[in-house]
Amino acid sequence: MLEAHSGPEIPPRVADLLDREWRLLIDGKLVPARSGATFSRVSPYTGTVIAEVPDAAPDDVDEAVRAAADARAAWRDTLPVERAKLVSELADAIERHGEELALLDTVDAGSPISNSRVDVGVTVAQLRMFAGQALELKGTTVPASTALHVTTREPVGVVARIVPYNHPLMFAGKVAAPLVAGNPTILKPPEAAPLSALRLAELAKDIFPPGVLSVVVGDGPAVPDALVRHRHVRRIGFIGSEPTGRAIQRAAAESGVKDVSLELGGKNAMVVFPDADLEAAAGAVFGMNFTWSGQSCGSNSRLLVHQDVHDALVARVVELIEARRIGDPFDERTEQGTMINQAQYEKSLSYIDIAVSEGARVATGGGRPAGVDQGLFVAPTVFTGVRPDMRIAREEVFGPLLSVIPFADETEAVRIANSVDYGLTASVWTSDVTRAHRVARAFEAGFVWINGSSRHFPNVPFGGVKGSGVGREESLEELLSYTETKSINVMF
Repeated sequence: MLEAHSGPEIPPRVADLLDREWRLLIDGKLVPARSGATFSRVSPYTGTVIAEVPDAAPDDVDEAVRAAADARAAWRDTLPVERAKLVSELADAIERHGEELALLDTVDAGSPISNSRVDVGVTVAQLRMFAGQALELKGTTVPASTALHVTTREPVGVVARIVPYNHPLMFAGKVAAPLVAGNPTILKPPEAAPLSALRLAELAKDIFPPGVLSVVVGDGPAVPDALVRHRHVRRIGFIGSEPTGRAIQRAAAESGVKDVSLELGGKNAMVVFPDADLEAAAGAVFGMNFTWSGQSCGSNSRLLVHQDVHDALVARVVELIEARRIGDPFDERTEQGTMINQAQYEKSLSYIDIAVSEGARVATGGGRPAGVDQGLFVAPTVFTGVRPDMRIAREEVFGPLLSVIPFADETEAVRIANSVDYGLTASVWTSDVTRAHRVARAFEAGFVWINGSSRHFPNVPFGGVKGSGVGREESLEELLSYTETKSINVMF
């Protein structure tokens, strides 16, 4: 039985943080939406309204882009080390205000407070990493003739950064690379969890020159569509679902010649061979696939297990899950929080019904956790008897659902792992070094672990193939993607 705990309402310290007028950041000023419109943010834990957020519209986007275009030349001409210094100042400010930012993510997105604190640390490290890479924005000399041939790295121009709800603050920190590269940047936070990004905007207001960083959020597709289609927006970095990524590609193509990077979904496979450390593998399944209630693009939602160890591994995973603490996200002991909103909650529950209707068996979970009466909670659910052609084995749910699929040999394991339309992450567990590298090379995925899962590392490129996106993040490759190469030929 899952150890489920209901908890108190929103703590007073969090209520104090929420007692403010939330504002957009445009042209160096904290402002309401020009229309005065707002939309309500509802806590996925308590079901109560926690904030009224400015509901921006295309005219707010126009103002943000105009300010960014006006700031472009001066920001481009600012020395990279000076740009990096300001990004480092933002990292310092986030670190100083880390606890309040973590609390905002917890109340807004339903993530356990311990997880939100981890995201604060990752955000700070990400900003500092890109600041430290400023001098890598360098060119080359090419011995093509007796003349002098050099290349330089030029900022692309106004950048739109559109990010999702599952790691709100951490993804807001994705402004680091375009800013260090010399691009005025407009951040569009998720309407489902915008509060930490809006607080980041307050911290950034007095750090960057007007127009260099704007934060604009609205309820619905109007704001991101206006950003993507704006003629002065030259570069778009998007993280989110595959359908939305495709829509952004279409809109960008219809409105100009634009550079678009996409980090999209995944149906990621974790492949376990009989010679693997089964205890470590079970811990990875338990800790990595369910930590964010399955709302993490790199989570391993498919567990491919050799038939000889299938039952033993499933039994251990179920044992770990059924001791999991679910409930009050402000409780320091909570290990799993809520789904982000009613739609995602209902989607996860609907896929449980779909899986059972197609013949999968529920080994644990299968609905709401027992004993939790409030909040959008879905119990971590393990399906056995899953075939590779089932929807639960092929479609991204973005919920705490795990499909266990047996295999007989290495060839079958790789075939099943590569049989989906996605290719974000994959992992292989074995003590055979040769097989580990052979399978890792065979995976159709952009980010692979051997005897590990779900961890990210500084300056190691992250991104997907196939339907999981184009481009790489979290690395020098990301920084350089916000520049264009200019060739200069000196003929005297």
